[in-house]
Amino acid sequence: MTSTRWLAEYAWLPEQAEPTPDVLIETVNGRITGVTPLSPGGPPDAGVDVLADAVRLPGLTLPGLANAHSHAFHRALRGRTHGGRGDFWSWRDQMYAVTARLDPDSYLALARAVYAEMALAGITCVGEFHYLHHGAGGTPYDDPNAMSAALVEAAAHAGIRLTLLDTCYLTASVDGKPLTGSQLRFGDGDASRWAERVDAFTPDGEHARLGAAIHSVRAVPAEQLATVAGWAHRRDAPLHVHLSEQPAENDACRAAHGRTPTGLLSDHGVLGRSTTAVHATHPTSGDVNLLGETRTGVCLCPTTERDLADGIGPARRMADAGIPLSLGSDSHAVIDPFEEARAVELDERLRTRKRGHFAPVELLTAASAAGHAALGWTDAGRIAVGDRADLVTVRLDSVRTAGVSPAGVWFAAGAADVAQVVVDGRVLVRDGHHLTVDVPQELATSIAEVTVV
Repeated sequence: MTSTRWLAEYAWLPEQAEPTPDVLIETVNGRITGVTPLSPGGPPDAGVDVLADAVRLPGLTLPGLANAHSHAFHRALRGRTHGGRGDFWSWRDQMYAVTARLDPDSYLALARAVYAEMALAGITCVGEFHYLHHGAGGTPYDDPNAMSAALVEAAAHAGIRLTLLDTCYLTASVDGKPLTGSQLRFGDGDASRWAERVDAFTPDGEHARLGAAIHSVRAVPAEQLATVAGWAHRRDAPLHVHLSEQPAENDACRAAHGRTPTGLLSDHGVLGRSTTAVHATHPTSGDVNLLGETRTGVCLCPTTERDLADGIGPARRMADAGIPLSLGSDSHAVIDPFEEARAVELDERLRTRKRGHFAPVELLTAASAAGHAALGWTDAGRIAVGDRADLVTVRLDSVRTAGVSPAGVWFAAGAADVAQVVVDGRVLVRDGHHLTVDVPQELATSIAEVTVV
């Protein structure tokens, strides 16, 4: 039995509007077994130093943060696609060039470094929206799930949990144009063959779970949407889908089906409590109502949406409709959950020219409990008895956070302010350093291998 007692200078406990000072957190075998706010006069047992063996956590301790939407290989594009003009579609061409150079070994190396970078930022669980399945020209590897296995192994090396969202990607456009070029690596032919391949894969290790994804209404024909949704529903697995990221997607879907993408997904049984729509940047009012009525979640990716000039989605309107909001770093232009969270509020200010849309505790929930739930880990994302012992401690004495109230970290702190990360009771990051991965070196090496100078 492994037990640890942690004394947090401040801890953000469930359903509290602000952090609580001086909290004793007890963990056994990777689970939280006790959460005790100490009285102003000292320890609860007078005359007994119950804190003598407690590990001190100076700063603000948060629950583990969740990155609900990742494309690990996009990290290789950071800083390489920002200098010129263009839009999402021109950026996509550069992204495809990277896919052509990846194989299971190089993907393992890159993803391991990317997931370790996430750990440094306080992320303890990631949802990998995975569609790079096959070899060049679409030829399956000897193990058809070799790329999936590489991602699972990468997360294990980096020390974080993973929900592998195996993605069905069959066509190049809403009207059914076939995959060509680099896209051939994504396809399984049809949704039934996609399901057969995914059924043959069992993630190795308790840190990983399997979910499903529909890449978009562009990539899965309408008559095959129900096959993917049915697979997820039978498995009680999370189901994710890119939704209305671009106005062009909405226009093409209306032209082909007479419905918005949200309406089309609804027609085929895709929406629901276990489903998360990624982006939802350009929904109609009817779309927002439909997502809310079905309690479909939405994963916002603000740093990617601004990097790709996608636009600003109606975050407050979606939250008010009952839509659970989570956060993702998507293309990894930035890996910083604090930046993603505050962007939800700050982008809403830009869109409306008004302030004060989201309370700090709402941003915390989106970055933690809601993200974990969207990935199927309902026992994580809270500092509460019975939950996983994921603890992220943020410095309150850095040049960014000095003098800031603990609740103000969402508008002041960044990934560099994360001092310590505990995942399932095990220290993974200490004093801002990953304990097993040389993150800068491994990022540089792995990215150099898959990019063309």
